[in-house]
Amino acid sequence: MRARFILAETWTSLRQNLSMIFSVMLVTFISFVFIGASVLMQAQVTKAKGDWYDKVEVVVWLCPDGTSQAASCASGKAPTQSEIVQLETVIHQELGNVVAKVTYESKEDFYKNTFLKQYPNGVYEGRTLTAANMQDSLRLKLTNPTKYQVVSEVLKGRTGVEDVIDQRQIFDPVFNVLNKATAITLVLAAVMVVVAILLTGTTIRMSAASRKNETEIMRYVGASNWTIRLPFILEGVIASFVGSLLACASLSGIVSAFITDSLAKTVQWMPFINQRTVWLMAPALIAGAMLLSGLASGVSLRRYLKA
Repeated sequence: MRARFILAETWTSLRQNLSMIFSVMLVTFISFVFIGASVLMQAQVTKAKGDWYDKVEVVVWLCPDGTSQAASCASGKAPTQSEIVQLETVIHQELGNVVAKVTYESKEDFYKNTFLKQYPNGVYEGRTLTAANMQDSLRLKLTNPTKYQVVSEVLKGRTGVEDVIDQRQIFDPVFNVLNKATAITLVLAAVMVVVAILLTGTTIRMSAASRKNETEIMRYVGASNWTIRLPFILEGVIASFVGSLLACASLSGIVSAFITDSLAKTVQWMPFINQRTVWLMAPALIAGAMLLSGLASGVSLRRYLKA
């Protein structure tokens, strides 16, 4: 009987306060779109890092034939095969606990397998390049990608080595930008959550005030405070539930339109989040929205009923 009464009161309150309920729903929607966006952006950074850092290598560029600005290439000649073997021996002896695998790549292999894939016609900065313009290299797979500095200290400046490049240097600026964007989105989300809490509490208190006569009658007939509060709390929870559902649907649409159907098809070398990421996150967003609304409504009504 009490449950039926509470549900009936909740339904009455929802019908009588549509504009206020809509405002709670709207602010919840906006707040949790920002929260969801920040979570998805961080998930994208984590996914890309996990995939790229597993494949990342340290590239040891060997001296080319001809002029080079590196002092270690003063001879103007590329290292011979025996010198390359000696360099590999040094790597195994001095960096054996850091380097998991050493792969030699000739300039012909680099030109065919890497350069032509990025520049199909071999044209770079207005020049048509051939394999003769490339360099031999050693590609080092590290046991720990963060140990690049150790490798650099051992190999940089060694005769026959022009430069040592950590491929993470290419990716880190991208990750830094994404992390900053995530932080900005998170700050906006936090501000919107505060706004949502304040607006929800105020709206529910106004809803209770508009039915003050009914709540006073309920007090006179012996209704407990929880019996009086619960319909209004449920009112806020339902509005937040609908708002969070709309937020999840919007995030799903954004991922579908801008990532799955666009970026993922054109930028195939990068791993992207997908709909599964959204739906794994959705229950937490919905539960969080309902919990925040319930707490805000409960605290607001507690003060109101004391007044």
